[in-house]
Amino acid sequence: MKKVVVGLSGGVDSSVTAYLLKEQGYEVIGLFMKNWHDDSVTISKECPWLEDSNDALIVAEKLGIPFQTVDLSAQYQERIVDYMFREYELGRTPNPDVLCNREIKFDVFMKIALQLGADYVATGHYCRKGTIINKDGSETYQLLAGADANKDQSYFLCQLSQEQLAKTLFPIGELLKPEVRRIAAENELITADKKDSQGLCFIGKVRLPEFLQQKLRPKKGVIVEVPSALPQLNNKTPNFNSKLEELSFYAEKPSYQIADGKVVGEHQGAHYFTKGQRKGLDVGGTKEPLFVLETDVVENVIYTGQGKSHPGLYRRTLFVTLDELHWVRTDLALAVDETMQVMARIRYRQPLQKATLYRVDAGLYVDFEDKQSAITEGQFVAWYIGEELVGSGVIS
Repeated sequence: MKKVVVGLSGGVDSSVTAYLLKEQGYEVIGLFMKNWHDDSVTISKECPWLEDSNDALIVAEKLGIPFQTVDLSAQYQERIVDYMFREYELGRTPNPDVLCNREIKFDVFMKIALQLGADYVATGHYCRKGTIINKDGSETYQLLAGADANKDQSYFLCQLSQEQLAKTLFPIGELLKPEVRRIAAENELITADKKDSQGLCFIGKVRLPEFLQQKLRPKKGVIVEVPSALPQLNNKTPNFNSKLEELSFYAEKPSYQIADGKVVGEHQGAHYFTKGQRKGLDVGGTKEPLFVLETDVVENVIYTGQGKSHPGLYRRTLFVTLDELHWVRTDLALAVDETMQVMARIRYRQPLQKATLYRVDAGLYVDFEDKQSAITEGQFVAWYIGEELVGSGVIS
């Protein structure tokens, strides 16, 4: 009987994960991760960890499986929260959910599970794992999209390694969300109708400005509106001598000065804002809503443009540096000068987009067929072949 440790979060997905594994004959242990102590920045009614851990305990008792809580808040602080502060300070926008999976659930948590004698760790993610048997009898693991297209969470797992996938199970990956809720209801699990938690992985909903203000002090600066007719946004395309030159040109983001537009308001700190953001600018009187085109954290200026079709929001190409490039399928990794046709996304739930990967000495260009809105440094780009996520990287 193989032993599986389930990350029981107190939600319906992990509850049904534990139920299904037990039905399949595994020896199941439920483990709740406590990652956060500071309730002052959480919108506490949304997802208090105490209520979640109680629900997880009740589910474990109902299923008749052992249950314990592990406190990972020190590791979470160091690996996720401190990283987030650093990224925001640099004017980048991190994705804590992707990091939480790579650094906490499938690293710190997985190590604890293996110490408990587990053969596998299981989570309630909507994705699937495939296994390819190689000629020499070894196995290569695939990270596949969840069967429920509305809930597919493969993007959040885009940084997983072969070693991590080898030890992981995703029991609900073949199910649709309504089926998961039905199974929970039929088995009288307390979480059957519980709302899905939102916000930071295991912290819950956080008021981001207040959260960031713990470390990043407010600092008054100006909001500049940039006209869409600005010359650098409407450059004539030069003749390129090489593909590399062309990719480099399209990956280059426009640079702005205050003189390029007009000052339309004030903000409390450029590092609180991200590209493509519309809410929170508090500037009225424009024909169309303003969107953030660029944040300059050095000069503390936010550059905005009117309407979601403003040319300053769009770019065709992005770059991933070598040290932030990751292949889930290491056997498919590109060598320098090689290319690959893929489908890619630059944020969760974005419909997949046609793109070509170009591997160069310094890293990887992702060249999209269509221009993409709000390509944001610090976020992850993930690429797929069919329904398989094969690699990812941090947008630089």
